[in-house]
Amino acid sequence: MPARPMPDPAMFGIEGKDFVPAPELKHWAFEMFIRNGADLENPDHEHLKDADIAFLWTKVPASRHMNQIVGQAEQPKFMGSKWSKRRQEQQIKEWFGALPDFLITIDASYAAQCDDVSFCALVEHELYHCGQAKDVFGGPKFSTSTGLPVYAIRGHDVEEFVGVVRRYGVGAGAGQTLALIEAAQRGPQIGKAKVTGACGSCRALIV
Repeated sequence: MPARPMPDPAMFGIEGKDFVPAPELKHWAFEMFIRNGADLENPDHEHLKDADIAFLWTKVPASRHMNQIVGQAEQPKFMGSKWSKRRQEQQIKEWFGALPDFLITIDASYAAQCDDVSFCALVEHELYHCGQAKDVFGGPKFSTSTGLPVYAIRGHDVEEFVGVVRRYGVGAGAGQTLALIEAAQRGPQIGKAKVTGACGSCRALIV
């Protein structure tokens, strides 16, 4: 099993950078979850085998609803004036050599103190946000020119209020509520994780 990457302690110093590219984390995630025969290979990430997923460590604290944000997945999109967008694009290219399909940012302070299973759960949570777009028939979308997947940020499988399930049962739950409950009843395949914080991608709590 590949060794879990850790943020460089130097980044927490006074002169440490706020954001540091993490190619070692990209390699680890691929070898751990995505590659055929990976130690914890997950078929749900099959569409990411050819994706360019860049990773960043950050020491910049961020929070939402008084909960620390510990991870965020996004597709690089640049806002503002022409100069602002070009400046942002230049920064990404200087970090990674090209514009990646996805950019995942991980809170370095959290990563430095959490246990291995919780760290795996956090990284996989963000990988699940790295989805494949749907075509007009609801199937996975592929590029007509390259044949490769067309990527998009993916939402959660389950979108339901606890009160609806409590009052009306699992059958009234939207999305994959029943599948989630059944998975919870079977117990974890890898191990119990505790990721306390918020996901910047879905703006939901990771608990």
